[in-house]
Amino acid sequence: MEPLDAHAIAGLQTQQSLARYTAARLGGPADYLYIAKEPEYQDTLDLLRLAWGRGLNTTVIGGGANVLVSDAGIRGLTIINRAARIESEDAGDKALVTVSSGTSLIRLSRYCQEKGLSGMEWAIAVPGTVGGAVVNNAGAHDSDIASSLTGALVYEAERGECWHGTEDFDYAYRHSRLKQRADRRYFVKWAQFQLRRDDPDLIQARMDHNNDYRRRTQPPGASLGSIFKNPPGDYAGRLIEAAGLKGLSVGSAQVSAVHANFFVNLGDEATARDYMELICQVRERVRAAFNLRLELEIQALGDWA
Repeated sequence: MEPLDAHAIAGLQTQQSLARYTAARLGGPADYLYIAKEPEYQDTLDLLRLAWGRGLNTTVIGGGANVLVSDAGIRGLTIINRAARIESEDAGDKALVTVSSGTSLIRLSRYCQEKGLSGMEWAIAVPGTVGGAVVNNAGAHDSDIASSLTGALVYEAERGECWHGTEDFDYAYRHSRLKQRADRRYFVKWAQFQLRRDDPDLIQARMDHNNDYRRRTQPPGASLGSIFKNPPGDYAGRLIEAAGLKGLSVGSAQVSAVHANFFVNLGDEATARDYMELICQVRERVRAAFNLRLELEIQALGDWA
């Protein structure tokens, strides 16, 4: 692997802590860190091609809501995707909305409400980005990204720029074909949604309901979002609570007393290792109590040796 010359590449930083870019405020340094801000992503793709050509691992982080970055950090190039742009065009009683992958889901939801477009109300309470949602099939309130996505423009190391229809992603609950790719040699650029027209006041009412539900049922402060996927016919939070694990702590990481599938960072002393140990303890105790192994919804990134 050949290193990158940070002095020769505008915006490229070295050995920067990733804690400020993750929702749980955890994570060690990135070897190389680049913040993508231009929605066309030309500079970003130039940098990715360079890193791929030199055999470096590449990692893309959006809102950082469902990633646990190790205390040792991430080797290779890490891109923080912050490029936001939304465009829409009429399609009869519906509209096509095209969104750059760094756009936050909350911003997209608000944009749709202002335009009188329904289908993204669920996203008002989800602190992630469109790109991460496309990869993970993010969802809430009985809906998800696959329900309105028509396709996405993806740049791939071997094939270049390719348009993929929704059927190409093999979507299922918190699953996609992209998510299963271990090499991560791709970059989601844009996503397109087909949304139906509705009264903006009715859309706002549904968004208010979703926001209120989140405030009542999810803990405030720094957390990773839902830690485990819900098993078929049940809820991970219910199982964790039934196993008597609400309030369980490892260091400054704690199973929330508000929602047992949320683990919160209690303060500056928490480490990613605390979180991982808490995850392992909860998973083992739920397995022992119910003979069921919970599957992670979050992604563990970086060196965990």
